[in-house]
Amino acid sequence: MSPAKSDAPLGPELVLAGSIAKRVDVLVIGLTTGPDGPEVSVGDVLDDATAEAVLAGLVAVGATGRAEEVTRIPAPADLPVASVVAVGLGSADDADAEQIRRSAGAAARALAGTAIAATTLSGLDLGAAAEGFYLGAYTFTEFKAKSAPGAGSAPLGRVELLVPSPRTAAAKNELARSAAIAEAVAVAREFVNTPPSHLYPAEFAARAKALGAAAGLKVEVLDEKALEKGGYGGILGVGKGSSRLPRLVRLTHKPTGRGLKKVALVGKGITFDTGGISIKPAAGMENMTSDMGGAAAVIATVVLAAKLGLKVGVDAYAPMAENMPSATAQRPGDVLTQYGGTTVEVINTDAEGRLVLADAIVKACEQNPDYLIDTATLTGAQMVALGNRTPGVMGTDEFRDRVARISQEIGENAWPMPLPAELRADLNSKVADLANVTPHRWGGMLAAAIFLKEFVAEDVQWAHIDVAGPSYNTGGPFGYTPKGGTGVPVRTMISVLEDIAANG
Repeated sequence: MSPAKSDAPLGPELVLAGSIAKRVDVLVIGLTTGPDGPEVSVGDVLDDATAEAVLAGLVAVGATGRAEEVTRIPAPADLPVASVVAVGLGSADDADAEQIRRSAGAAARALAGTAIAATTLSGLDLGAAAEGFYLGAYTFTEFKAKSAPGAGSAPLGRVELLVPSPRTAAAKNELARSAAIAEAVAVAREFVNTPPSHLYPAEFAARAKALGAAAGLKVEVLDEKALEKGGYGGILGVGKGSSRLPRLVRLTHKPTGRGLKKVALVGKGITFDTGGISIKPAAGMENMTSDMGGAAAVIATVVLAAKLGLKVGVDAYAPMAENMPSATAQRPGDVLTQYGGTTVEVINTDAEGRLVLADAIVKACEQNPDYLIDTATLTGAQMVALGNRTPGVMGTDEFRDRVARISQEIGENAWPMPLPAELRADLNSKVADLANVTPHRWGGMLAAAIFLKEFVAEDVQWAHIDVAGPSYNTGGPFGYTPKGGTGVPVRTMISVLEDIAANG
């Protein structure tokens, strides 16, 4: 499952194993901090004497077991590998699934150029280790010549996950699920990392259609003519300043069964955001290639739901547009009519994400979903409030809290935020039903969600996930998170879908 034109895998091959094979180049083990120094975490893979020899070698070169610290030493003679890589897990009490995922990711990044590695981290948590290795090894190299400076070594090729019983159905099923999730996150990363010269609305829609069709989804793509005929004023208003006109993609997973819950997913797909006439500062504008991270995530998630065979109906909508300044662009002060008839005064053309989302949300609600999740790189205010790694979740109280709880459990760490009633009046317009921004900078993330709330049907349980910072890492890599696209919040959304399928 790749969104790019090549069919190259997006991560290493992941396989189960019961012992260390002779073909393995490197053994990856866990190292925890203990009261008397570091302690190896190898399960039953190594005998006591070998484990002690490995530990002695690690201590000799200063390994501490600090979380995500990577230390490499030559392997003892009785191990059929060239070297041992120890990755820190921190305190044994803190070595939960997310820490294993992060530590596996750190190890995978350090193993670039390695053909085959085996690991004992899978004995602690198979699924977390698999996801961490796959996502930590991910790199985006589509536009780099192999000989170019900085192209680096080939990523880790294969990981043999050591478990006590590799042939059991439970182990096979856990690995299959985790590998599918990791691949979906990588798909979202690929979309986000593809530059806007190569990923514009029509191309984004074509790639989404190909992915959906391959997964057996029903796919519908509305071009600019269909959008105009259908009255999608928000998507058209944002996209009309570009020579590369907008699209709306709908992907539907409809499993068989009675009484299944229905979930709508909506993701912002601004393939590049200059801000329009309300143009952004030049510094850092290149990062606006990531402004379609929400659409990337919902596309990857609905394809994953089909691949996992989830017993929940999923309708995913990805409004796609490029926000450019030109003679045809919308202006501050223009009034547009959203799908469904609500009029909006455009005070700031850089508050465009909410305009395309509003059209898609109204359309999604026409299908009478039980739940609706929208996600977007929506506001710089999200980063002001919560930083670069913590998504904000707003919406109907019960579902908002459910989404945030699940997100925290799986390591994406979304945080519930309020919708203060007093901010609603600040979205009043002198000429239209709504203004697209408030006249002040306070609570910008919350005000954007309050704007979206106007378009959500009253009987739908709704959560809005603002991932302006978390979906794109402008700093150095950490854990299983690379520089660039992160794939957040794919793991949150698929976990919520699984929870709904299981519990309604």
